[in-house]
Amino acid sequence: MLNLERLRTLDALARHGSVSGAAAGLHVTTSAVSQQMAKLEREVGQRLLARNGRGIRLTDAGRLLADHAARILSQVELAQADIEAQRGEVVGEILLSAFPTAARGLFPPVLGALCADHPELRVRTRELEPEDGIRGVLRGDIDLAVALDWSNKRLPVPGGLTRVELLDDTPDIAMPAGHPLADRPEVDLEEFADDEWVSWPEGEFCHDWLVFTLRSKGFEPRIAHLVGEHHTQLALIAAGVGVCVAPRLGRGPVPDGVRLVPVRQRMRRHVHAVWRTGAERRPSVRATVDALRTAARELSEASA
Repeated sequence: MLNLERLRTLDALARHGSVSGAAAGLHVTTSAVSQQMAKLEREVGQRLLARNGRGIRLTDAGRLLADHAARILSQVELAQADIEAQRGEVVGEILLSAFPTAARGLFPPVLGALCADHPELRVRTRELEPEDGIRGVLRGDIDLAVALDWSNKRLPVPGGLTRVELLDDTPDIAMPAGHPLADRPEVDLEEFADDEWVSWPEGEFCHDWLVFTLRSKGFEPRIAHLVGEHHTQLALIAAGVGVCVAPRLGRGPVPDGVRLVPVRQRMRRHVHAVWRTGAERRPSVRATVDALRTAARELSEASA
C-alpha cells in the first residue's frame, strides 16, 4: 500500500523541481523530504530520483508515479471538500495569500470577522505577489489567493481556477508638495515624461504594467528607484526624489510633503480572489470568500 504522505512528497518534488522547493512547499526540512523519498523508493522497489548536476530529477518511474500521485491527491482533496460540505461546519485550516496592499487593506477585517464568526477555523496568511499567489493555488500549496490585474493589462488565470471580483482600486499619482503639478485637480501621465519614477521591483507584474502603460503614452519612463514597499515609495516621494503610482487600497497615512493627484484617464486595479475550481464546496473556502467580499464592499463604500 502506497503511503499518502510519501506520494505528497513526490508530488511536491515534481511541482517544485528541487528538494529545497518541495521542503518549503510542504513546510518540512529537506532531510524529511529525503527520508520520505527513500522510504517510497523502498516501497515501490525502483529508483524515483536521479542526480542532475547539483540537483535532482525524476526518473521515468518517478515521473510515472508522480502523475498518479497528482491524480490521487486531487481525489483526496475532492473527498475532503465533500466531507466538509456534508458536515457543513466551518472548521479546519485555510491558507490565504494576498499582494502587499491587499494584505494590509483586507487581511485585518477579514481575519477579525473569521475569528469572530468561525472560531474553529484556523486561518494562515502569506504575503505574495499576484503571480506567486496564483501559482501557489494552482500547485495546491495555497487554498485561496487575492490577486490583481489592471484595466489595460490583464493577468491570465489558468484553467482549473475560479475567480471572483472583489473591488476596483483607483490609484493616484504621488508627487512632492513642491512639484509644479501638485495643486492640479487632475493630471495626465504624459505630463510626467521628464520626471524620475519610483517603481515596484523589476520582474513584478505591477512594474511591467507601469513600463507598459507609460510607454503607451509615448515616452520611455526614467525609473530611478525600485522599491517593493509602498510606504517606502511614499517616503522617497516626500524626500523629493521622484513620482510614483499610489494605490488607495491599504494606503494608510500619507507622509507630510506628499501630494496625491487623480489621473484624468482613470487607472484601475481589479482586485479578485482565486481558488481551485470545486473548492468552494468547502465551507471554509466559502466563508473566507464571503468575508473578503464583505470587507471589499465596506472599503468601496467608505471611499465612495
